[in-house]
Amino acid sequence: MKKLTVIAAGLGHRMLEQNGMLEMAGLRFRPERSCFPAVTCVAQAELRTGLTPAETGIVGNGWWSKELRRPFFWEQSSEIVKGRRVWSDMRKAGGRVGLFFLQQSLGEEADVVISPAPIHKHGGGMVMSCYTKPTGMASVLKKLCGGFPLWRYWGPFASPKVGRMCVRYFAEMTEVHDVDEAYLYLPTLDYAAQKSGPGSPEAIAALKEFRRQLERISDVCMRRGCVLKVTGDYEITEVTADPIRPNVLLRHEGLFRTRTVKGMSYPDFHQSEAFAMCDHECCVVIGEKRNEAAEKLLSTGELERGETEGMPEDAVVLLAKPGSWCEYAWWTDKREAPDFASHVDIHNKPGYDPKELFMFCRGVVRGTHGRRCTVAASE
Repeated sequence: MKKLTVIAAGLGHRMLEQNGMLEMAGLRFRPERSCFPAVTCVAQAELRTGLTPAETGIVGNGWWSKELRRPFFWEQSSEIVKGRRVWSDMRKAGGRVGLFFLQQSLGEEADVVISPAPIHKHGGGMVMSCYTKPTGMASVLKKLCGGFPLWRYWGPFASPKVGRMCVRYFAEMTEVHDVDEAYLYLPTLDYAAQKSGPGSPEAIAALKEFRRQLERISDVCMRRGCVLKVTGDYEITEVTADPIRPNVLLRHEGLFRTRTVKGMSYPDFHQSEAFAMCDHECCVVIGEKRNEAAEKLLSTGELERGETEGMPEDAVVLLAKPGSWCEYAWWTDKREAPDFASHVDIHNKPGYDPKELFMFCRGVVRGTHGRRCTVAASE
């Protein structure tokens, strides 16, 4: 049986078709139905299990802890993702698995792992670093490739070119620790399309950069005797309207409660009866009165009910109207904004914030995703 390498990326079929790139790196691409919600963690949970959100427990990039009564975004423990892995039989038979830059891969039943894992310093700032398994590979990769530029992975300095380093780390790691199945996430297509729009010159340049990176991976796979597969996580679509702020309404209705500290408004999840965990086009309504809250939000006409097929029974997912997206903010007076609002802080913010792609989180978001769509997959 040949070795396998699977690439996951924000690859929409329409974008490839419009730019004449339905063939790249020796691969032909076909249209395929995306998962729902069409966001990173849901797609990658499905990739590694073949299961629905009802079975994996992953309904977005955020995860609600009932015990701690708060949402956590971009948590990396593999224990969050329920379900048997698609590689389990192969690994039991003695095969080896590698995970490269996948979400929620720490602690996974895999032989090789690379994941962004900066150290947040007590006095502010961070030490840019990656987590590796085996542990000693972090220093080896740094010597071979140089330090991984995490500031290019997310935030106002994010660049599609960061995918080049992802590919380089993948190539060097598999050279030292060969694996039978490898899963690699490339963030190359995420930034420009959200900042400037999916049809912008910047997004087209990112797509061409992705093609070059894919060609490099194809060369590595040919050398290693690997079958190469590519799957799209989601399709980024154009934003044509202002964002929707469901938590402003829920706060006004007394369902979402806050506390004021030094004039700034912070969530009080312990007394809140409903809260919208915002994530691109989607929001997951949390709390004891989530159904009541959902009805109030739907009555505004700004949101519509999401799909229920394959979703947990207690999951209430709403979608912004096409062309818009859901913003996590619960304040309307900027003087109330919490201290993390104007900074890159992906773990403390109780919602996904695409404005972090702009300096001081000031900018107009031009692309979003989340509703079910048509992605590209290699044949």
